[in-house]
Amino acid sequence: MSPALRIGATGFALIAVCYGFARFAFGLFLPQIDGELGIGTSLSGVISGGSFAGYCIAIVASAILTERLGARAIAVAAALVAAIGMAGIALAPSPLILAIAVVVAGSSTGLASPPMAAAVAAVVSRGRQDLTNTVINAGVSAGVALSGPIALAIMGQWRLAFGAFAAVALVLAIAAAIALPAASGSGRSGGLPPMTGPVLRLISASFLMGAASTALWSFGGQLVASQLDWGTTGTGLLWTCIGVGGLVGALAGTLVGKFGLDRVHWAFLSLMAASILSVGLGLGRVPTLVGGAVFGAAYVMLTGVYLIWGTHALPDRPATGLMVGFLTIAVGQTVGAPLFGILMAGPGVEFAVICFAAAALIAGAFRAGNTVNSALT
Repeated sequence: MSPALRIGATGFALIAVCYGFARFAFGLFLPQIDGELGIGTSLSGVISGGSFAGYCIAIVASAILTERLGARAIAVAAALVAAIGMAGIALAPSPLILAIAVVVAGSSTGLASPPMAAAVAAVVSRGRQDLTNTVINAGVSAGVALSGPIALAIMGQWRLAFGAFAAVALVLAIAAAIALPAASGSGRSGGLPPMTGPVLRLISASFLMGAASTALWSFGGQLVASQLDWGTTGTGLLWTCIGVGGLVGALAGTLVGKFGLDRVHWAFLSLMAASILSVGLGLGRVPTLVGGAVFGAAYVMLTGVYLIWGTHALPDRPATGLMVGFLTIAVGQTVGAPLFGILMAGPGVEFAVICFAAAALIAGAFRAGNTVNSALT
């Protein structure tokens, strides 16, 4: 098996578990969790924001530790942290314990991505690195797509679901230890990345996209429950559509190579804004499900765009380049989740949805610039 295929398959599965199960499945099961533990809309936003904050801390630590210790050790740690966090969610007796477990589970995603970028840079040929990285990144969609049918199959039994997800994460820890290259670290980290123009514009764009995305990642289940009176079945279908649509994100490397990074960036930000409106305004069953698929495609495609943007802006430090974009997505989500909850509880659902769709469009004002675009040609 070629290094690209071995690393790509392992990374795809790891990202699917950490992102699709440990981080984003909370939004899928939120109505059932709220019904049992009584956490409420505002506290739901705080818990989701706490998960994103844990991610922010973890991805910085992961980039530093990957440069020091190497990719394999940090990837295994990511799977183990996901298992511990999801087991905690499954067993949570109170909102406080749930909040802690959600933060732990969400932090696994921050740990997972930088070591995969470093592993790809270490052993995959340069011409296949963008494709391999974006295929790994599309694992988010596989995890989300699988969590939807699981929710349908077990009829909203969220404790059982998170227990099963924790077991899968343990299996992935073993797989990562076997399949990933040593990619030994240098014993030191490179410090803070230089704040060049391309890096600053990446930070601005990814922050706004991350904030906008929380409209559906954190509140998608509640939006369709309140706007369309959907229960577990409808929410599960929405999540499946988001996940299946997100598989398109594996093509990010190909589309960026063909059409250019800035064009792909703007096109999929526009689609994200449209999808937030379609789902959030309760336009009907079909527009909601189609909007979910479009949102999944846009989100994963945009994370792939920011991955490519970051690794080409900092070509000698791929783990840190990925970290910059993904960290600021999470910072945006940390700010966006509680803000969306506050807007829902105050001015109302429609106002919150329109504001967050607008944030996605504003992100398109920031462009990669000639330095990054010339590196792609």
